[in-house]
Amino acid sequence: MYNPSPIDTSDIILSDEIMALAELLAKNTHEVWAKTRITDGWKFGKKRDDNLKETPCLVAYEELSEEEKQYDRNTALETLRLITKLGYKISKE
Repeated sequence: MYNPSPIDTSDIILSDEIMALAELLAKNTHEVWAKTRITDGWKFGKKRDDNLKETPCLVAYEELSEEEKQYDRNTALETLRLITKLGYKISKE
């Protein structure tokens, strides 16, 4: 049985500037996902139906439920925390 074991990043505190970056990354993650789904023949539907390739998540990021947005945010935040934990520096020029 698969037992996920991500690197613990709970000790990493991100700055306000990086938190803002996380939101941009979350939005872009959704945009990439949506573009891929559309390319694969998916379309908007009131409920998810794998056979018909329909999903209610094929909407702009801003129109997603907070629960759906949080999924993308968590991915972005954990990625940024891991980058920081591994000793990389994120800076804006």
